[in-house]
Amino acid sequence: MTTLTAHRGAAPATDVVRPPIEPIPYTRVVGVELRKMFDTRSGFWLLASIGIASVLATGAVILFAPEGSQDYESFATAVGFPMAVILPMIAILAVTSEWSQRSGLTTFTLVPSRGRVIGAKAICAAMVGVVSMFVALGVGALGNLVGTAISGAPTTWNIAPLEFAYIVLANVLGMAIGFMLGVLIRNSAAAIVGYFVYSLVLPTVFAMLAAFQDWFRDLQPWVDFNFAQTRLFDSTMTGEYWAQLGVSSLIWLVLPLTIGLVMLRRSEVK
Repeated sequence: MTTLTAHRGAAPATDVVRPPIEPIPYTRVVGVELRKMFDTRSGFWLLASIGIASVLATGAVILFAPEGSQDYESFATAVGFPMAVILPMIAILAVTSEWSQRSGLTTFTLVPSRGRVIGAKAICAAMVGVVSMFVALGVGALGNLVGTAISGAPTTWNIAPLEFAYIVLANVLGMAIGFMLGVLIRNSAAAIVGYFVYSLVLPTVFAMLAAFQDWFRDLQPWVDFNFAQTRLFDSTMTGEYWAQLGVSSLIWLVLPLTIGLVMLRRSEVK
């Protein structure tokens, strides 16, 4: 009886109200992913190689280029060539690091939505690509001033803002190809090999087909993304060229990236 009375007289238990958990801000996810691109040795030296390659390419133009060809376009082109190779590698490693360095479990536990993480990686890759091109623009301008001062030739600034915008777009598209291969393959070595096959082997195969097969000559600009992309460097874009770039990017960029994103969202992270 005493026990029953004590039980009836006890204060009723109250439910503990927990404050709602705020989602991680997307700006923080982007900031973390951007910092992770610098954290590893490979990522750090790839980013550092952008500046190193820019200085070396500028010095090569000053030392070896004829005086008549030492203009802003020559310096910017020389700096842009190594970046066309380095930037896709940065995009590949930004994606594949979650699997090759076994950090995927931590990343996707803190941010369960894989789409948010991959989207943040894409934003960071695009930011690095655009900033790198402005670095190339600055180094090329400095090289143009120094080179013409040494040679005594007049300083020529022969790159219009629209031309530079085309060059930036071409390099961002090349970086997007590396990003796509990283999402699709998710292995650093295999994705890098895949990129060199795409950028070196496929253009040769397509060029040979266009040279020896009449039926492929008119088809090449619509299915060869490298061929359509190089026209951005020539600044000769027309309505038809933009259409060819769009169709070829749909084949070689959008469709494989979509397949890779579906596979990535369903794959097991170990």
